[in-house]
This record gives sequence, structure tokens and C-alpha cells, in this order.
Amino acid sequence: MSLSRSLSFLVLLAILLGQVPSAMSDDGLDYGAALGKSLMFFEAQRSGKLPTDRRVWWRGDSALDDGFLQGVDLVGGYYDAGDHVKFGLPMAFSLTMLSWGAIEGSKEITGLNQMGNTLDAIRWGTDYLIKAHPQPNLLWAQVGDGSSDHYCWERPEDMTTSREAYEIDQEHPGSDVAAETAAALAAAALAFRLHNSSYSDLLLVHAKQDELLWAATWLYKASGDESYLKYTINNAASMGGTGYSAQEFSWDTKYAGLQVLLSEVLMDNPKSQYASVLKQYREKAEYFICSCLKKNDGYDVPRTPGGLLYLQQWNNMQYVSSASFLLAVYSSYLTAANLQITCPKARLQPQELLNFAKSQADYILGKNPKSISYLVGYGPNYPTHVHHRGASIAPKSVLQSDVGCVQGFDTWYHRPQPNPNIVHGALVGGPDKNDGFSDERSNYEQTEPTLSAAAPLIGLFSKLYKAYGGPGNSSTDHRQPYTGPASAAPVEFLHSITSSWNQGKVTFYHHQVIIKNVSQKPITYLKVHLENLTGSIWGLNPTKEKSIYELPPHQVLSPSSQYMFVYVQGGPQAKITVLSCY
Repeated sequence: MSLSRSLSFLVLLAILLGQVPSAMSDDGLDYGAALGKSLMFFEAQRSGKLPTDRRVWWRGDSALDDGFLQGVDLVGGYYDAGDHVKFGLPMAFSLTMLSWGAIEGSKEITGLNQMGNTLDAIRWGTDYLIKAHPQPNLLWAQVGDGSSDHYCWERPEDMTTSREAYEIDQEHPGSDVAAETAAALAAAALAFRLHNSSYSDLLLVHAKQDELLWAATWLYKASGDESYLKYTINNAASMGGTGYSAQEFSWDTKYAGLQVLLSEVLMDNPKSQYASVLKQYREKAEYFICSCLKKNDGYDVPRTPGGLLYLQQWNNMQYVSSASFLLAVYSSYLTAANLQITCPKARLQPQELLNFAKSQADYILGKNPKSISYLVGYGPNYPTHVHHRGASIAPKSVLQSDVGCVQGFDTWYHRPQPNPNIVHGALVGGPDKNDGFSDERSNYEQTEPTLSAAAPLIGLFSKLYKAYGGPGNSSTDHRQPYTGPASAAPVEFLHSITSSWNQGKVTFYHHQVIIKNVSQKPITYLKVHLENLTGSIWGLNPTKEKSIYELPPHQVLSPSSQYMFVYVQGGPQAKITVLSCY
């Protein structure tokens, strides 16, 4: 066996020997860290040519010929879930929600040093949507075939399934995906306005192709053109905007989001000439709010015994995250306007909406009957058998070979061990109506993550971080970095060897190192030197300097909390020296 193959074999063994949680918090929930984790999922879902500075190390380039057969460049965008289809509708909705979150939580996201990652996540999708819209009456709405894709279990880098592309045009209409694409581009134009005005203008040019209610509302907010607002007024009844009483908000049913947006328009201008219709939108928005908080005289959204909103057996968490985001946003709108809600069974203050949104977020992050975080990579206990092709198969850099369609099922899908790769920030489908959860790869209803479930979390966590604080980064934290002796550093390193094996005459060890914050302040940056490190390492980011590593940028160590990294090598353990810490 060659040296390179030996090393790859050792790395594979290291991956298979154990799953390593990313962060363990023992002093409460950290909404700032949860926000950072959530953004990582979008990097794991990227399709196309990946940047060299990617943070998800186990992903590689994929689907580089998308659109080739149709004579159009459709490379890029996002895979929808644990599969490899690029569905235009949920992708566009996810981008709308990412942008809405960036708009509403701009100050907090910037303060957490996550605005760059947030805008990168949005632009990775909107660049693709611009490609998919080469002319005014043409939109490429999907790449890949769901049926054939689901017959294979392979990494995106190895795809052998059909990459057929599907278009909508005047002869093949699709108003739902066209409108959502317009909404996504308009919302993104707002999100980019203060950061990249020329790109914002480009997005708005592409957005102005559809005028259904949801899209028209975003176009009004992005452009200020009152003709779009007038469209939502004139078509309010005929298109259901003031007639539909929603109890869910999702990529497939957006009435509640529309009603919340137009309620803000009314609150900003109570004497608007359109006030009478806007009040009807607000009444429907508050029907949704009252239903979520069980104040709607019996017409309420069901909950599990543990208190989680429960609407669907399959991927229920997407409805939880989106509803919680709307509750948090509407709370801020009410606060700004000094208003409250009158439900059939109670009068609600803005804080009550935010408190309930917090209860849903806390359930997601581990405060639930199972004591499991449904956000992968957050906390000490989270799903390790996520229904996700890329996460469940060791990467090419380790195996040095492709994994075929059927081979993936035989070798990886059915194996009882945890996934070799952690898909950080993935929000899985979640528990059943009785708070039960089975962490099995085949249990796709509960363990598969989706873009549309993860996207609302950015805005939700930013609102909760603002209201309740957290040990994440702070824009007002000006502490100087620690550069003293390692013995007096505000962290300590707890080293252990979890397993070993022989390869020829060499014994290799799986080293586990826990970094513990022993200070009274959060640590947002840590740089260390690992002397005598000869093997592979996971959990720390390499720098341009040899043997120098840093804590990942999204990771915050609150007081007494811990973070784990691992490495594999033969011989003695590496010596760790703190170079900088603050």
C-alpha cells in the first residue's frame, strides 16, 4: 500500500471510530453560536465550483455541467436537502428568508461578525438565480430529477443521476416559482443595499418580472415603487391575501409572511390611503399569531406535549423555524409601533410573542423531553445519523475513489455507525407529535435537513440574541488578546486517546483534545501552535503559518464551556501552546 493510500486509510479509520460533537455548552443557550452554526449548513449544500477557502472541508466541486445539455450555464446554487436536486421554489424561498433575516437582524449579525457569511450565503443562491433567468420570460426552475436521484446514495461529487433541467416560460407557466424567485431577488436587493449597491441594483432588475402578492410586496419594499403596493391592494381579495387565514408559513404557503410584511407597512403609515385593506392584512397576520400562541378560541396550531408547534409528520421543524421567525419579527414591529394584539382569548403584548418564539428556539437547541439539539453540531447531543448523502459518506480525499449509486446504499446508507462528516447547522425534521425521535439515517421524515427549515433561523437567532443576549461575539468587546505564558492562559486543554490501531510497524492514535474556557469572559478568538503534529486534524482551522491553528470563526467559548478537536498520528501527542486568545 502506498504512503498516500495508507494515510487516507488512517484518516478514514479516524472518521469511522467516533463522532465528535462540535461544541458543549453547560451554562445556557448561545444564540450567537447557533446563528453561526446555521450558516455553515448553506456551505454544505453548495453546488458547483467551490471556493478554496471553504469551511466545510469534506465537500468538493460537483455538478459542473449543469445546464450543458440545454445550452445554458446552470452551475451553482444549492442542493435542496439530503439529496442533490436543485428545486427552484424552496431554494428561492430560502434565499428570501435569509435576506429577510439579514435585513431584520443586520446590527446583531454584523456584531456577531457573521454578516459576511450571511451575504455569501445569499449571493451563492442569487448568482445562480440570475443565471437561471437569462431573459424576461424564461426561468430555469429545476435541475435534477427527484425520482432517479432518490434511487441512488452517492456523494454530490460522484453524481451519476440525471441532471435534466426544467424551464418555465409563456408556453409552460409556473407562476409560483417565478413569483418566489422575484421575491428572493428583491429581498436580496434590500439585504445588499448597504454593502454592495451595484449588485443590489442588478438583483432588482431581475426581480421585476412578476407581480403576484408575495413578490409584489418585496418589490415594493425594495424599490419604493407604489405601483407594487397598489397591486397587493387591488388583488388582496381575489388572490387570497385578505381572505386566507393561515396556520402555517412555508415555501409552499406564504400568506402569513405576506400578511406580516403588509402589517408593517400599515404600522409605518397608519394614515395610508390603503389603510382599510392593510388593516385586513393585519387581521389575518394576527389570526396566525393568535393561533400559534393558543389564543384563537380553539382554532390553534397543535403542539407536542413538550410544547413544540406541530403541523406535519414530515420535516415539521421547517414550520417551527418559519413561524418562530414571524413571531419574533412581528414582536419587533409591534414594539416599534407601541401596539399590542387582541386575540379572541387574550390580549398579547409584544414580549409574549418573543417569549414564545424563544421557547421554540430553545426546544430546537436542546430544551426538550429528549434533551437533544435538533440543530446538528450545536451542544453535546445532536443527531449523528442525519439523512444526508454527502455527510454520510467519507469524502473523496479520504477514500480516493468514487462511491457508486448502489454501492452507497450497501456500504454507507445501511451502516449503523454515525455519519463520518458532521453537517454543521443542519436543522433536521425533528420529533413526532409525542416528542419522540429516532436518530436513524433511514428515518428521513425526522432526520433529513432542508434549506427552507434552516433559512429562518438566521433572523430568529439574531432577534433572540438581541433580546436575551448570549456569550457570542459582541461589537462592544474591546479586550486585548492574551499573549502571556501558556500556564496562565484563560483556557486549559484536556487530552485523551480514544482509540489506537496498528498499520504495519506503526501504532496510530486517535487523539481527542477538549479546550475549556476557565476564565469569566467569553473567548471569541484562539490561536495555538501544535508542535510535533504529523497527522490530520479536525475542528481547528489552519492558518498560513506552519503548525498554527485557530478556533473556527463561528465558534465562541462562553465561560466554563468546552470545544473539542481531534487529530490522528503515530508517536507521541502534539504539544499545544497558546499564541493568542481573547
